[in-house]
Amino acid sequence: MSTSERSVFILSLAVLAYLIGFATRWHGWFPNTLLEQASKQATALSASWSSGPAELDDQVYDRSGARPLRPDSMQPGLTLLTSAWPSEDGWEPGLNLVDADGTVVHRWRFEKTTLFPDSSEGRGNPTLASLHGTYLFPNGDALVNVEYVGTARVDACGEVQWRLPTGSHHAIARAEDGSFWIPGTTQSLRRTTEQHSEGFPGIEDPIWLDQILHIAGDGTVIEKINVLDVLYANDLERHIFKAFKPHRSPGVEKDIGVDVTHLNDVEPLSAALASEYPLFEAGDLLVSLRYLDLVLVLDPQPRTVKWHTTTGLIQQHDPDFLGDGWIGIFNNNRDYSARGSVLGGSQVVAVQPHTDSTDIRFPTSRSDSFFTDAQGKWQQLANGNMLLTEARAGRVVEVSPDGRTVWEWVQEPYSNSQVPVVSKGTRYNLTDADVADWSCSPNKLRK
Repeated sequence: MSTSERSVFILSLAVLAYLIGFATRWHGWFPNTLLEQASKQATALSASWSSGPAELDDQVYDRSGARPLRPDSMQPGLTLLTSAWPSEDGWEPGLNLVDADGTVVHRWRFEKTTLFPDSSEGRGNPTLASLHGTYLFPNGDALVNVEYVGTARVDACGEVQWRLPTGSHHAIARAEDGSFWIPGTTQSLRRTTEQHSEGFPGIEDPIWLDQILHIAGDGTVIEKINVLDVLYANDLERHIFKAFKPHRSPGVEKDIGVDVTHLNDVEPLSAALASEYPLFEAGDLLVSLRYLDLVLVLDPQPRTVKWHTTTGLIQQHDPDFLGDGWIGIFNNNRDYSARGSVLGGSQVVAVQPHTDSTDIRFPTSRSDSFFTDAQGKWQQLANGNMLLTEARAGRVVEVSPDGRTVWEWVQEPYSNSQVPVVSKGTRYNLTDADVADWSCSPNKLRK
């Protein structure tokens, strides 16, 4: 065989290998699943050696820290920020509680395997240590989700009180009885549930099954509700096949993929607000399924969906009961542009189910640019303002009812081009004096 023939032969083999690899990835043929698992482990191992934040994105703002632009219009209190923070050993996941000037009043820090030292299997890996979902107690204890690994309760000193490795993620909502509702997921890819022992029609490959978790205050599991069971039982499975098409977008799995619903929030309707919602009752659950652009209200006992909407929503997060029959939703409004330039950025959309009314609460003509294609949170404040988390840009902003910025906080950059993601900002009705009474408070440590 001549040199040229040998070169053509080798080139042909390379092209054939590429085409086979492409077809394997596209159709999910063996050994695609094994390769994906190996890639996941390699990523986790790399992350465990890295001293950088678990989640980074492109830097948008050329400033950092707090800016009280209209301090007289701010909602009083302290703001809890969930992100990664610089330390002597690199960047660590944790929480900072800051005042209006950005001064850190209290902080919690976690080493990469502190919260879940024995949880290395499943969808999430604790070495990645991305915190997504928090709840702060009045005494300085906090609940934190390690994304797709589990939920832990830590005290004000950061010491673990209990841990629950249930694949929990995204959000934590407290019920009136002191229990919590938290999104969760199975720890392995599955085809079936107890209600669907033969699998789900139209879904052939194993997938992550999102679960609505009801957790007691001591960390024990009260109930698990499989989201796909709910959708199929209420004739809502059509939303799966509306969302996942062969031409959905380049580079995305041809068919369903392994993350079908992407549950990202569960919130119970309180007895105090229930009378303001004619279609619902106390204890009903407000649920957000990002990949289906779907928000619904579920009665958790018969597991009946009482209401649902997809209107105007694109990969939304964080729906909240607001009162007077309204539900507010953080609509990411993702348009696959760098800064939401096609559809105008992310929104807060309010819907009133019993009147079928819709109102865009943010942005207004007086608002600054605001966009996060993924994650994102919002909080309705007591004075009428809104606290918005522009997660991928590393920014938290308080806006007045007319949409103007009254306060902002921007995370410090990791490099010249990247900034750590801020998964959540929450305003708490706390003062420096309240925090001074906590164990491990900076004021106590200085005495």
